[in-house]
Amino acid sequence: MTGIEHYLSIFTKAVFIENIVLAYFLGLCSFLAISKKIDASVGIGLAVIVVLTITAPINWFLWEFLLDKGALVWISSDFQDTDLGFLKLIVFISVIAAMVQLVEMTLDRFAPKLYISLGIFLPLIAVNCAILGGSMFLVEREYTFLESTVYGFGSGIGFFMAIASMAAIRHRIRYSNVPSELRGVGITMLLTGLVSMAFMAFSGIDL
Repeated sequence: MTGIEHYLSIFTKAVFIENIVLAYFLGLCSFLAISKKIDASVGIGLAVIVVLTITAPINWFLWEFLLDKGALVWISSDFQDTDLGFLKLIVFISVIAAMVQLVEMTLDRFAPKLYISLGIFLPLIAVNCAILGGSMFLVEREYTFLESTVYGFGSGIGFFMAIASMAAIRHRIRYSNVPSELRGVGITMLLTGLVSMAFMAFSGIDL
């Protein structure tokens, strides 16, 4: 598999087969809390796309040229055995926090209503395990710079699809006769499991 087919495969897997929420169940806190409203879900989904697309290649660059064992060899051959991998979590989270702050300031400036509706959940993206998981996966899978960018964008699209679809479903079930014991988080967890099972059907796709 070469060229565009390879990157299309990475993108498709990130969106459908290895969906960051529905396959790995990362970021469920914001997923369950914000999917009550469609507008807020779309807003947080777009914010996650932006943050993941930006932070994935940045964190790849930092890993390859700063943190990985021998990454500092470009400075001097004396650093060929230097391993700063233990700083991975701190550095990755710092980059994510900086990008989230940038998105937060942008929304506050150009979309104040959306900024207010997202409330505390927008800054919480900085510690969203879905965002951090994207950076951790690209290191584990040894992606290249371009592969990391495609994967980050695909993971963001996957999160957007998951939370937007869940918001639409929760909006419709407002008019359904849900048993009182299951209303709220209960029915949402069941729906999440059902949607996750539906996405499992894409696991048979092989590009």
